[in-house]
Amino acid sequence: MKSIVSITNCNIYIDKHLVLSDVNFDINKGEFIYLIGKTGTGKSSLLKTLYGELPMTDGGGRIGEFDLRKLKRKQVPFLRRNLGIVFQDFQLLTDRTVAENLIFVMKATGWKDKQLMKERIEEVLEKVELGTKGFKMPYELSGGEQQRVAIARALINDPDLILADEPTGNLDPETSDNILKLLYDISQSGRAILMATHDYTLMSKYGNRTLRCDAGRVIDSLIESSPQKPPLQETD
Repeated sequence: MKSIVSITNCNIYIDKHLVLSDVNFDINKGEFIYLIGKTGTGKSSLLKTLYGELPMTDGGGRIGEFDLRKLKRKQVPFLRRNLGIVFQDFQLLTDRTVAENLIFVMKATGWKDKQLMKERIEEVLEKVELGTKGFKMPYELSGGEQQRVAIARALINDPDLILADEPTGNLDPETSDNILKLLYDISQSGRAILMATHDYTLMSKYGNRTLRCDAGRVIDSLIESSPQKPPLQETD
């Protein structure tokens, strides 16, 4: 099976500071993977490298057909059109309705046919159980509903990979469980999901593969053992 993500011998830096060294992992279609580790161990830096916020300066990296090592700044928007990204703080446009938030993303990523746009909005809102709330403003929704809108936005362009950065961090336990189940169900339809989280209780409900950031390394639970290197200064 051809991997969606392939990272090989990659070192991740913030400015000139080495955050993670010798990073190696693949992500295949339909995988649901937790990205874990203490605050400051590099989880966000790894995600930012995957969606082009931090440049990859050595090693090798590929997401779909994009070579992260050769990625130019002008190519980053095209990379992100092939990803779904879900943030802890939702990042919705507060002056626009749910549907208008989705329309904004669709126009920015090349959608033009209004009827096709309408049909796709209806489809993704139904998928996240918000089919009747397209006219609502973000402030009229609960935190869980806002995160469902963010997930709908991530699904708009039918990506093979969704990156979720602490998507339940601002939510109560019951709502967090519902969001996790939604993401897990999405992965069962064939999309890969990489989800950063601190919530080990939540993880126990859907046991799965983990990538653990620890002492400057990324340890893949698929690998039985990993050689240790001296710890690096913790930076995220």
